[in-house]
Amino acid sequence: MSRSRRDSPPPPPPPPLLGVRRAGEMQREEDDRPERAEPLSDAEREIIQDTWARVYENCEDVGVSVLIRFFVNFPSAKQYFSQFQDMEDPEEMERSSQLRHHARRVMNAINTVVENLHDPEKVSSVLGLVGKAHALKHKVEPMYFKVLSGVMLEVLSEDFPEFFPTEVQQVWSKLMGAIYWHVTGAYTEVGWVQVSSSAV
Repeated sequence: MSRSRRDSPPPPPPPPLLGVRRAGEMQREEDDRPERAEPLSDAEREIIQDTWARVYENCEDVGVSVLIRFFVNFPSAKQYFSQFQDMEDPEEMERSSQLRHHARRVMNAINTVVENLHDPEKVSSVLGLVGKAHALKHKVEPMYFKVLSGVMLEVLSEDFPEFFPTEVQQVWSKLMGAIYWHVTGAYTEVGWVQVSSSAV
């Protein structure tokens, strides 16, 4: 590639969401928020909508797989769920109607985002509500959204390898980065203060 085009810097790398940290390896990310979400191109929106259509056919099962991996790899996240915070066994989690219900809610929220990618205001509004509810009502540390995004991308790329080659994973990383940006924006808006300074 010619280096004569000095006026256009190389594109930034996608958010590092696929390299998911394991339990005990989380970091604080108060200063990690970029100024704005990176916009998706028309082609990227189409890739996301096409691949999501395949995933959403098995919405509940995929959501359950994502949450089980999330809770197994990051057990500290269970503190926010009184209904299943004492569950250790993945099979017990899989049978939990409360976990299944929450999995449906997560998948439906992402579905709303994907269906409205052409409407940035709608996406911002939906994710703003999600962020505010988790900040004010549930008091969830915002970093868990980033972790959950990484876990979800891991599960999707493993369960649907034919639809999630590396280039598709990069587009999804960009979407997850945007989701995280909007959600953390809502946290900032409501004056979120870090609940605990200890690493999880």
